[in-house]
Amino acid sequence: MAGIYVHNPFCKQACYYCDFHFSTQLTSKTKFLQALSTEIYLTKEYLEGEPIKTLYFGGGTPSLLSAIELSNITDELKKYHNWSQMEEITLEINPDDFDEEKFQQYLNLGINRLSIGIQSFHKEHLQWMNRSHSTAQAINCVESAKKMGFNNISIDLIYGIPAESHKIWEQDLVTALSLEASHISAYCLTIESQTTFGKWKAQGKMTFASNDFEAEQFDILVQKTSSAGYEQYEISNFCKPNSYSKHNTNYWNGIPYLGLGPSAHSFNKVSRQWNISHNTKYIEAINQGNVPFQIENLTIRDRANEYIMTALRTKWGINLTKLNSIMANAQNTMEETLILLIKKELITINNNTVYLTATGKLLGDHVSAELFI
Repeated sequence: MAGIYVHNPFCKQACYYCDFHFSTQLTSKTKFLQALSTEIYLTKEYLEGEPIKTLYFGGGTPSLLSAIELSNITDELKKYHNWSQMEEITLEINPDDFDEEKFQQYLNLGINRLSIGIQSFHKEHLQWMNRSHSTAQAINCVESAKKMGFNNISIDLIYGIPAESHKIWEQDLVTALSLEASHISAYCLTIESQTTFGKWKAQGKMTFASNDFEAEQFDILVQKTSSAGYEQYEISNFCKPNSYSKHNTNYWNGIPYLGLGPSAHSFNKVSRQWNISHNTKYIEAINQGNVPFQIENLTIRDRANEYIMTALRTKWGINLTKLNSIMANAQNTMEETLILLIKKELITINNNTVYLTATGKLLGDHVSAELFI
């Protein structure tokens, strides 16, 4: 089994926190789609005939694409990839892109999962982040999509936004949970240097939440979602029973995937590669018959550390037997660190599997780094 990720690099406007590759200039969209079709052909051998289980349209804002444009992409993919075992097709959308006719066409196309970028239901926070939708549009998008027959809906939220108290975050969660989406992804606000927020930070124009404030909001998130029947199956991801994101779970389990479009990443277990993050250069290279990517060949040590980093974040943890099969004697190399992290109550080991504790989930990246071989 394998997955395919398609990156649409266009947005209506720039969210101040976003560090993904995007452009607000839509004039090159037609040329991009033509280049994407060519890239699908040029990369047809990458997955070596592996059946495709999941397809994910990310961005950017993929809901800026029409159903016909998405259909053309899937038709091209079906020419060169085994589609017989397809289970999940996800489309990232912005709430203000909702249109019943357009979304009915998405449903008819076979899109069976929506990932809705809401981030907050609070008007001032939406404006502060430069989001293009309103609170009413966010609620209407979820409710209307459900009525249309989209049974697998994920909501994206952001916590750690500077505030005097946790009241707004608690209200966001109450609203999100009342919508009964099958999945919630919640991420702590991170300030990247190349974003608007990053520039404000460098200029001293922005206040930030403290680490304690962020940790408290994470605890509230875990408690509220658990009480509502959601399972925390990855540090930032919560779902109702059997509503995991199959595509992202494949990432965490080391399943191969092909990334298409500017900035998209690909992984085939032995190497990782990523396309250039520049629309014009991407289109020019593709038109010359070349996919413009950089590649990193993974050593056995790299593959072991990759597994440690991704698996530790999930409810399935690091299976030490599997880790040893990737790199011989890996467990022995980590033994002293494992003992130390257990003493610090950051991890537990059950049935030869390493899991993060509740405290460990607050320091997941740190724990992974400590375990790296």
